[in-house]
Amino acid sequence: MTPELLLLAGGAALAGLVQGISGFAFAMVAMSVWVWGVEPRLAAAMAVSGGLLGQCIAVFTVRRALQPAALLPFVIGGLAGVPLGVWALPRFDPALFKLTLGLCLVLCCPPMLFAHRLPRIRAGGRWADGVIGLLGGTMGGIAGFSGVLPSLWVTLRGWDKELQRGVIQNFSLAALAATLFAYAASGALTPDMWPKFAIVAPAMLLPSLIGARIYHGLSPLAFRRVVLLLLSAAGVAMVVAGLSSLMRP
Repeated sequence: MTPELLLLAGGAALAGLVQGISGFAFAMVAMSVWVWGVEPRLAAAMAVSGGLLGQCIAVFTVRRALQPAALLPFVIGGLAGVPLGVWALPRFDPALFKLTLGLCLVLCCPPMLFAHRLPRIRAGGRWADGVIGLLGGTMGGIAGFSGVLPSLWVTLRGWDKELQRGVIQNFSLAALAATLFAYAASGALTPDMWPKFAIVAPAMLLPSLIGARIYHGLSPLAFRRVVLLLLSAAGVAMVVAGLSSLMRP
């Protein structure tokens, strides 16, 4: 197995475990590994494909508190944002995108991780939820990062663990499916990439199932801390990866 395929398998396994626990973050974790040796276009396509497979697995392994009224604004916004992200994909500097997003996460998440009480966002209602969904869909279209902002947002909304998981899991399922379709329609997903997915899919399967088992044992407070810790760690990884890419001659 070549170094690229080993890197693909290792990143997929780690990302599958994290997604199984948190309900999101496949692309963030996988890209932080794949940035060290996987071609960016292939990495983006595999991040979306792997994230979608992980959400399909979660349909059968994680019980979700589905509330359509809470979910719908995110999904409508996300489906509107995906084409914007796909359009921006070839026009974006991936390193600058990772650096900017990483800095935002590093500045926002660690203080909340160690805070005794999180601020609660009650303003905006469904319109604000839809805007967050739009931004999440756009980020999903660019690199498969659809769950980042919505996960942070529902945490600050103060929703309980099951509702958070239900919204993020279903939103990510819809956004990633739309992104994969858009990648295929735009030519960003090419036939030569599918053999690489045959490496990603089995590598992430068992870790995803293990992650789902871990999720069931988490208390609401532990789940909140896991989400914020993942977002903080992903921010650091993105900053490092973005700076490394920008500093290369």
